[in-house]
Amino acid sequence: MMGFELVRRAAPSRRMQVLAPLQAVLLTLMAGLGLFALLGQNPMHAFHEFFIAPLSTANGVSELLLKASPLCLIGLGLAIAYRANVWNIGAEGQMYMGGVFATGLAIHFQESWGAFLLPAMIVAGMAGGMLWASLTALCRARFHASEILVSLMLTYVANLVVKYLVFGPWQDPQANNFPLTVEFQDNALFPLLAALGWEWFEGTRLNLSIVITLVAIPLAWFFCQRTFAGFQLAVAGVAPAAARYAGFSASRAIWMAMLASGGAAGLAGVSEVAGPIGQLNDRWTPEYGFTAIIVATLARLNPLAVPVAALLMALLYLGGESVQIGLQLPKSISQVFQGLLLMFLLGSEVLVRFRLRRRHPTAHAAPSASVSVATAAGEKAA
Repeated sequence: MMGFELVRRAAPSRRMQVLAPLQAVLLTLMAGLGLFALLGQNPMHAFHEFFIAPLSTANGVSELLLKASPLCLIGLGLAIAYRANVWNIGAEGQMYMGGVFATGLAIHFQESWGAFLLPAMIVAGMAGGMLWASLTALCRARFHASEILVSLMLTYVANLVVKYLVFGPWQDPQANNFPLTVEFQDNALFPLLAALGWEWFEGTRLNLSIVITLVAIPLAWFFCQRTFAGFQLAVAGVAPAAARYAGFSASRAIWMAMLASGGAAGLAGVSEVAGPIGQLNDRWTPEYGFTAIIVATLARLNPLAVPVAALLMALLYLGGESVQIGLQLPKSISQVFQGLLLMFLLGSEVLVRFRLRRRHPTAHAAPSASVSVATAAGEKAA
């Protein structure tokens, strides 16, 4: 019977390493057109409303950057961790704790710390994310627990911590029992770019926290490509046996990976509570920590590609809001696009190590030379 089979490549294809993310994006766009048609919309009109209309104004561009900034920060941290095969899935919880630590300073020292408050909040937010990530690092390094499960479960604990604080000791006494803290004063907020003279962003919410992201991008690249610690993490991820033979500490790699990703997530939390939100409340569930997993994967763990992937995912957020207003479609359609992108990305990754070949009726390939699609996908997942 005529069909196709996957044949293992002698070495991973560098061309497919570049083309796989682009192929996944293209397939997602094509599937999106079909999805809009199934929902009874003109595909081209819906496509314009989803991808083009959000960027047609200065406010739309500013909102894109505002959403891409925390995604980029968390994605950079996850890219560092994943290079070491340390699978931090709990960046969302680490982001919450970064926001909690920053909020603690903002509501207790707004009057006394003056201009030093915001820098202190940045440091505290990073410390909060690192502290929360260290719990996972301890369980993995000391007790060999799965960092996937531990970090994921701690996300729900962090969310409960936020709810306890805003419903309890940190609740604004003048908020009529609404679960939120007092609003931060100016010295606890990132200045708006418009207030700093960027007239093009007049009337937008874009703030100075984006500068932190712009600085973090080259720093993450330098760490990964030009430092011995980054080299250790890469070797530990690609060749664990070689890392052990070279004397690299597996425990140290786990701690470095978790602390780096946790600190970046905590910094993203500060940029949220001291930025567009301006306080801590129980409705702060942006799910940036989970979306950033797709960002890091789409960027193939390359820090220089993470900003591009973050902008794409931020556009999906904005597109969902745009079609909700303009076409009365559910906002959750953006999550459908995220799922499609991840599915196509994982499928495209198979072609990095395998090539597709037509199977002829008379050809009987050796079992070691070819595998089924299911076997290949299972091996990739493992």
